[in-house]
Amino acid sequence: MKNRELIVHNNPKSPTSEAYRTLRTNIQFSNIDKNIKSIVVTSSGPGEGKSTVISNLSITMAQVDKKVLLIDADLRKPRIHKVFSLFNNNGLTTVLSENLDYKEVIISTGIGNLDILTSGPIPPNPAELLGSNKMKEFLEKIKEDYDVILLDAPPVGMVTDAAVLSTKCDGLILVCAVGQAIKEAAINAKELLQNVNANILGVVMNKVPTNEGGYYKYHYYNYYQAYCEEEETGPRRRNKRKKATGGNL
Repeated sequence: MKNRELIVHNNPKSPTSEAYRTLRTNIQFSNIDKNIKSIVVTSSGPGEGKSTVISNLSITMAQVDKKVLLIDADLRKPRIHKVFSLFNNNGLTTVLSENLDYKEVIISTGIGNLDILTSGPIPPNPAELLGSNKMKEFLEKIKEDYDVILLDAPPVGMVTDAAVLSTKCDGLILVCAVGQAIKEAAINAKELLQNVNANILGVVMNKVPTNEGGYYKYHYYNYYQAYCEEEETGPRRRNKRKKATGGNL
């Protein structure tokens, strides 16, 4: 799986991958007093990277022995099948509209514990389909088979889909791209979600520049890389260093 967006899978020791693991940990801590199994990921506007965020988050959760189902609930501009290089002939829309058994439509990614349900054909009535009783019953049913259910939803500031979906799920994460998200749009998105009593777990700041920030970011990156190398090689790396320095540490 060579898609550059799947950095957690392709470059697990990168600082970005560590950031996704931190996000996973924060979600787990928010789950202490409430059983949060289904989580919607949305953004205030288009192009802020919500599909990339949810794809990498799903992998990190699967890596800690959680059985994870990633659902593409963006029934207007679906992207999950492109991120994972999958066919999208059948998916969520065919499960809901044609009463297909979801177990026949779910796709195994080849990544342990991670399955995907693509969007399926784009319907004429996305909001109505996501807000239907069939969708509610479907979500309750799959909770019996999965520990975590992640749903990629359209931008909340553009259409009502994410707000509708949030009323049927346990929590919601809002993705905002640095330098791209409009402050007023992000505030409006939050207010729209609060109006439907969505359980907002937090905000993910995405697209943080890595070539700026000077001293702090440069030294954090090098510290992280050195830490990972030491952890990976252990005594062997120390022996090589000893040899290179003539035995003096």
